[in-house]
Amino acid sequence: MTRAPPCSATGWPPLAKERALRRAAREAEAAKLRERRARAVARRQRRRALVARLTPKRRRTGRLLARRTRGQRAGIVVVTLVLLALVWFLVDDVALRLVLTLLGLLCLPALVVVALGRRTS
Repeated sequence: MTRAPPCSATGWPPLAKERALRRAAREAEAAKLRERRARAVARRQRRRALVARLTPKRRRTGRLLARRTRGQRAGIVVVTLVLLALVWFLVDDVALRLVLTLLGLLCLPALVVVALGRRTS
C-alpha cells in the first residue's frame, strides 16, 4: 500500500496556492472590468448632462393657438379680419353678413389646418 502525503484543510498545498493565484487573477480582472464599466457610466452621464444643457428645452406654452408660430398666428388673424371686412363692406344685406361671418368663423379652424398643416409638437 502506498502512503499519500497528509492533506491540509484546503486540499493539497500546491493546489491551494494555485487556486489562490487563479482566484486573485480573476478578482483583479473583475476589478479592472468594474473600473472600466464605472468610467463608461460616468462618461455616459457627463455626455447626457452636456447634451441636456445644450439642447433647448421643449416648453408647453398653454396659450391659445400655441401650436402655431407668432407669424402664423398673426397671419391667421390678419387674413380673417380682411375677409370679414370684405364681407361687411361688399354685402348689403345684414342677415347675409351675419351668416357669412358665422360661417367664416366656424370654418376657420378647418381652413387653418388645410392651409398650414397640423402640428403635433
